[in-house]
Amino acid sequence: MAGVDLPFSCTCGTVRGTLRGVSPGNGNRVDCYCGDCRAAIVFADPDNSAPDGPVQLYQTTPNRIHFEAGADQLAVFSLSPKGILRWHARCCGAMLFNTLRSPKVAFAAFFTDRTPDASPLGPVKTRANVQKGDGTSYHDGLRHAVLTLARNAIPARLTGGWKATPFFDPATLEPVAEIYVLSKDERAAATAPQG
Repeated sequence: MAGVDLPFSCTCGTVRGTLRGVSPGNGNRVDCYCGDCRAAIVFADPDNSAPDGPVQLYQTTPNRIHFEAGADQLAVFSLSPKGILRWHARCCGAMLFNTLRSPKVAFAAFFTDRTPDASPLGPVKTRANVQKGDGTSYHDGLRHAVLTLARNAIPARLTGGWKATPFFDPATLEPVAEIYVLSKDERAAATAPQG
């Protein structure tokens, strides 16, 4: 299946861009039930509440992400000193992408509510961190997620394609925005039950 170009934007429309050539075959659609993804949404926009259901993501490679306006409004934070990077729009707080801390692994998770129509990304193939009644969690479709990551990241690593990223300076490998690490109090507030 040929990929399609999918527009995305933040809530206020200042940050706009396109996911280029995406399809169910070159990415992985995920429903994530982890507390961290929900806390990130709350921290990025305190006026927003975490979704009732899972956080919906599409895992792809950074070279497919192109910002056409508002790239100067990109901000990034992490819930812990070594946690993943969570990119959002400084202007309105909309969560946009998650990436790893190193650009050498070509990986980005797109928040699918940032596009008017996520159907070209195909059905959900992975459900992550699904909570069980006893306080533990499980993953459904983890094998598919791992295989998709390997199929995308390994060739990018071997060819140098990982350098094509809007999130990192390829010369210094530093993020294009300064990482803000949440304090323990900020993280506790973001993860507190809402209602």
